Amino acid sequence: MLTFFVIIPILLAVLIFTFSAKTKAIKIIAIVFQSALFAASLYLVGITREADVVTFVGSDDLLGIVLRANSLSAIFVLLTTFIFLAVSIYSYSYRDERDARTFWFLMFLLEASFIGLFLSGDLFNIFVLIEVSTLVTVILTMYDRKNRNIFHGKVFLLTNLVSIQFYLLGLGYIYRITGALDVERVGEVLATLDDRNLLLPYVLIMTSIAFKNTLIPFFSWTPKVRIYPKSPTVVAAVMSGLQAKTSLYLFIRFQEMFAPIAAYEIFLAIGIVTGIFGAVMAICQKDIKMILAYHTISQIGLITVGISLTNGLSHVGGLYHIVSHAMFKTTLFLSAGIISHSYGTSNVYEIRGVMKRMPVIGIATLAAVLGITGAPFFIGSVSKYFISYEVTPLIMAVTVALSFGTIISFIKFSSIFFGHSVLEGSTPKAELCKTIPIAIMGAICFVGGIFGTQLIYFLLRYNVEIQWWSYVQKSLIFLASAGVGYLLYNYVIKGNAALARFGEMNFSFRSICASMGVFMALLLLLMGR
Repeated sequence: MLTFFVIIPILLAVLIFTFSAKTKAIKIIAIVFQSALFAASLYLVGITREADVVTFVGSDDLLGIVLRANSLSAIFVLLTTFIFLAVSIYSYSYRDERDARTFWFLMFLLEASFIGLFLSGDLFNIFVLIEVSTLVTVILTMYDRKNRNIFHGKVFLLTNLVSIQFYLLGLGYIYRITGALDVERVGEVLATLDDRNLLLPYVLIMTSIAFKNTLIPFFSWTPKVRIYPKSPTVVAAVMSGLQAKTSLYLFIRFQEMFAPIAAYEIFLAIGIVTGIFGAVMAICQKDIKMILAYHTISQIGLITVGISLTNGLSHVGGLYHIVSHAMFKTTLFLSAGIISHSYGTSNVYEIRGVMKRMPVIGIATLAAVLGITGAPFFIGSVSKYFISYEVTPLIMAVTVALSFGTIISFIKFSSIFFGHSVLEGSTPKAELCKTIPIAIMGAICFVGGIFGTQLIYFLLRYNVEIQWWSYVQKSLIFLASAGVGYLLYNYVIKGNAALARFGEMNFSFRSICASMGVFMALLLLLMGR
């Protein structure tokens, strides 16, 4: 069964490339198969609640390729199939035959690599799939052949080639001390070894994963952030809504595999700093896509905090926030593409009256904004509620600070909804194929808050309960933060030239590579005390 999750997207890619994506019938067939794949992933989530699903490709021993779906990987497969179904519908009207054929081919190939990554039970296969997804992403980034995007795509490729060497060296060390590459087998052997033997491979692998997660000191990683504004809309949506989740998934898996020495406290601190810095950088931006791009870093910091806490409910909240982030960030990037195209600009100060010009898109985007800020009754409020559930006062203050930064930047972003548009005449209606997925995901941002506990039980097999009084308290904190944030933005932040200059801070390729070595050395030093 599991092999079909990888094979079907590849077959769709070949079908599209062979028979041309301009033909409506081929696009419809692709969307139908994507829908079937999404339905199958729902079924997979259901059956992995009882037991893991394992498929051997080739030999049924440690020499074969193992695909393994558990309750965690099934959730990521579900997210992958849903988001790719959404972007397939969104891209239905792509009319240029040559470009559409290649574009759809690459997108489905990227989907296959993501699903294979989530299901792979072999450490070397994970390495191969990371490289495949990176290469496809680079091509998609440079797809419009603009000089600036080609430059960013090259830097993206080169920095990833450097970071993956840390993973490969750690992988070689693991094979040397365990004699295996199967994730389950390696985890069993590592649990029996002296902690000193685990330190070097752990630090090597986590350095690579931290880079892909844009954790400190990689927060201004040029290829991870700067490519968003000019890259194709669906590419930006997939990168933020889904590709960022692959590194989070690997972070969780390797923390579990290296459980005897997993540095949860260190990564908790790193997540806090990353989240705060990402929020501050988002506040300093004026491009709506750049605001969203830096908030991907901020939200990854918050998720890292959640999954690094030993409190079980906080960990559940972090996992649910991965789902939440995939929903509202994909919605925001897809709608930002329509809005910037309609207004002819991405400048947040030049866009006004979205609600009046395109009400359906505006309402769905507003729902996503309320979700990401953690407004009561929306999906983000549930995940943030459990992240901060029964934590120390310090961690509570940190989560409030992270939410406060998000609220301020989205007060700036939300100015696009109201006011008088400077554009004259009527607005061309957004195509139905683009409106439908945005509207559905906007609705999920609300439904995921109202039925949050039920969704957590379905996805994570965890019975949770929201205490109404504590939820009211957190809602009051949100409202107070929104009020203070509104005043702070309008009277201190808005038009601040110093913040604008700070928002342009960037790292060179040399600095990025040097930061990897510094990160590894510091992590090794802190853990080896």
